[in-house]
Amino acid sequence: MTNAAFVDFSKIDFENNWTRPDGAPEGVSVKVLAGALDHAAKRGRCTTLTRWRAGTEVAEAITHEYTEEVYVIAGSLLWLDRGGTVRVEANSYVCRPAGVPHGPFRADEDYLAIEFCYYEDPTA
Repeated sequence: MTNAAFVDFSKIDFENNWTRPDGAPEGVSVKVLAGALDHAAKRGRCTTLTRWRAGTEVAEAITHEYTEEVYVIAGSLLWLDRGGTVRVEANSYVCRPAGVPHGPFRADEDYLAIEFCYYEDPTA
């Protein structure tokens, strides 16, 4: 596996270059910090900031084919699962392997997380 591109310390612009992922509701946006995922080839890795604006909801569980690690920086999400509601707050972390359903979610306040997403290397 190749190393990720070199990115040196730099100030993050929190105002510009956010995009809404395909299929995500209005209110969810990501800012790519490094890398990329190639979903067709099931390769790559990507580090993003992900934010949800208060009032945003994903009504269905989400499943994807890559591993996702999430560290919550600020705010919280309500995870409407596990037979009840779990508040996922700042300083929470999850490592979710590929294929694990998660959600639905709702943000009652603004939420910010850093996400590390990657496809497993089949040769490793």
